[in-house]
Amino acid sequence: MKITREIKTAILVISSLLLFIWGYSFLKGSNLFNSHKRLFVEYDNVEGLTSSAAVTISGKNVGKVNSIKLQDNGKLLVEIQINEDDFPISKTSMAEIYEPGFIGGKQIAIIPNYKDKNLAVDGDKLMAGIKLGLTAELGNKLEPTQHKIDGLLGDADKLVVNLNSVLDDQTKLNLKLAVSQLSQTLTEVNKATKQVNAMLAANTQKIGNTLTNAEKASANFAKITSDLEKAKLSQTINNLEGTLGNVNKMLADMQSGKGTMGKLMKDEALYNNLAKTSKELELLLQDVRLHPTRYVNVSVFGKKEKPYKAPEEQK
Repeated sequence: MKITREIKTAILVISSLLLFIWGYSFLKGSNLFNSHKRLFVEYDNVEGLTSSAAVTISGKNVGKVNSIKLQDNGKLLVEIQINEDDFPISKTSMAEIYEPGFIGGKQIAIIPNYKDKNLAVDGDKLMAGIKLGLTAELGNKLEPTQHKIDGLLGDADKLVVNLNSVLDDQTKLNLKLAVSQLSQTLTEVNKATKQVNAMLAANTQKIGNTLTNAEKASANFAKITSDLEKAKLSQTINNLEGTLGNVNKMLADMQSGKGTMGKLMKDEALYNNLAKTSKELELLLQDVRLHPTRYVNVSVFGKKEKPYKAPEEQK
């Protein structure tokens, strides 16, 4: 059988079309000669995920994203193609959107649930998940800091405004005057310090002698203290306390009327008798002074004794 030129041309065109379709599919990440299954994931937000994005399991590329469709409920239905049919993926596995780096786009990482033995088949839905990328995580961490910086800048702006309202021309003039006076004060203090240093340098020997004398006085005082301790000062103080105790006891007895002095102080009859005796002794001495001849009679010629006349009591 002779093949005509038309048949050869048709075979060549069909082969070229098949080769083109296979190459196009291969470049898109699908292989027409390999079997694969389609799984679906429903997201609220795909975080910039695009079609043909890689699908990985433990970092290994096992498929790609076929399509992303917006549904009537506002959610996004993502169709993923898994080329590794032999890898067990359970129905409760999670399809998590993540960012592999700063430059690369979003991808989907399937996190299998090995405890679930119910494997997913073509057309099943997986659980959805989103992992914050490095940029988003860094932005979330920097957001509170940014709020604090904004508040700090606002407070600084208010502080500057308040300072401008307080620091008017008169206040600035007063501050300049205060700084000038402070400088003068520091200059005077510096001069006084130099004078004190010069005085100390000139009297270093005298100060040393004074300190030596103070040290000697301290040693002498310590010696006096030691001598007082050796003189049994505590025993003398104890004896003095005992003597004072006896005196207090004697005074207490006198106050209570015990003893001669106590009776003299407390016995009114004894006091009156002593007062009466003292008065009579005074009258007797007065009479002896006025009439001595009544008591001492020396007469050469034998005069008669004068009769006794009681002296008048002085009022």
